Amino acid sequence: MDRVWAPWRMEYITATKQPGEKKCFLCIEEGQDEESLVVGRLGKAFVIMNRFPYTNGHVMVVPIRHTGLAEDLTDEESLDMMRLVRIMVTVYKEEFNVEGINIGVNVGRAAGAGLEEHIHIHMVPRWFGDTNFMAVTGETRVISEHLLTSYERLKRKFFEKVL
Repeated sequence: MDRVWAPWRMEYITATKQPGEKKCFLCIEEGQDEESLVVGRLGKAFVIMNRFPYTNGHVMVVPIRHTGLAEDLTDEESLDMMRLVRIMVTVYKEEFNVEGINIGVNVGRAAGAGLEEHIHIHMVPRWFGDTNFMAVTGETRVISEHLLTSYERLKRKFFEKVL
C-alpha cells in the first residue's frame, strides 16, 4: 500500500460548515488574505495559491465577485484578471526561472471545473523534466517545495512588481 503524507489536508477535511451552507473557498473575506494564501490583489481580482497544487507555485487568478460564468464578468473584472496573469508570468520567470507556464480556465463541469460556481484561471509553472516516474507510474505528484515557501516567494516578488 502506498502512503502519501499530506497533513495540510486536515484543514480541508475538518473545515466546519453549517448544515446547508455552501462555503466557497475563493470568496475571501477582508483581512483573511494571509491565512487564505492570497498572493496579491489588483482592482477587482486577486491571485491565490492552489492548496492542492499540480506543481510548485500553482496559483489561481480569481474575480473578487462570486460568479461561475465567464459571460457575467465585467470588462473591469476581465481586465484585472488578465493584468494579474501578466504580472504572474513575470513573477514566475524572475522568481522561479520557469521554462513555460500552463494558463487555463475550465468553465463548467463537463470542461473539468472542480469549482464551477466561482470562475478562476489556473496558472501552473513548468520546467523541462518536471515530470517523472512518480506521476506516470505511481499516479503521484512530487511537490519539491513547501507550499508556504512558494507562497512567500511569490508574494514578495508580486509586491515588487505591483508597487
